[in-house]
Amino acid sequence: MLRAFGVDGARPVLLSGGRELTWRADTVVLRPHDGAAVTDWRAEVLAELEHSPAFRTPRPVPTSEGSWRAGAWEALEWVPGQADPTRVADVIAAGTAFHEAIAHLDRPAFLDHADDAWSRADGMAWGTAPLPRHPALDRLGAAFRPVRSPSQLVHRDLLGNVLFADGQPPTVIDWPPSWRPAGFGAAIAAVDAVCWHGYPVDAVGALGDGIAEWAQLLVRALAFRIATLQLLDAWDPATAHRHGPVVDALV
Repeated sequence: MLRAFGVDGARPVLLSGGRELTWRADTVVLRPHDGAAVTDWRAEVLAELEHSPAFRTPRPVPTSEGSWRAGAWEALEWVPGQADPTRVADVIAAGTAFHEAIAHLDRPAFLDHADDAWSRADGMAWGTAPLPRHPALDRLGAAFRPVRSPSQLVHRDLLGNVLFADGQPPTVIDWPPSWRPAGFGAAIAAVDAVCWHGYPVDAVGALGDGIAEWAQLLVRALAFRIATLQLLDAWDPATAHRHGPVVDALV
């Protein structure tokens, strides 16, 4: 695999995050890919995506044979920086710039076949499947109202996947694509910041300045996160303690 991506002389170093499956080898980051359809599509997009002073993304690295995959692996250029989930407004600003840059893209067909817990929970939060029966989700589901903002491709896990480095634009990494209103990505980042990083819930409204239907996007973002935890069988008393006050505030 190292030879395929041109770094056979490098010593791989395990990186933090990335489900403990992501490695750096010299100037390349290697990680298990997400399947041929999504990996090749995303690589083609990111290889040509125009960056700006507001954001950048790592460029995908092809194999010596010109493929975006080698066995079960894909590669991207290594970009310096660190995630900082306390910089919520900066994460949302980078995500907004990223979403503007990809707003012209068509909906990829592989989204119709996504069946992981996150994709299933995404559908539940938008009414294409019933939410799991749970008091918190019952309350959030009752608060759902129609959302009229147009859908486009979005990044639905921004908060821990924007890297900051001095003198460089924020770097958006690890893009799990979804087809929702652009503000949904920002709303997920906001509820993640409140539930997991101590961001004050009464300050969440200001994060959505300029984002249409912000209150409703927050409700659906929290439903998405709680439904995902339910599907992963990861809901426990500590998790309930983190999410319960946010449900109270949003509904």
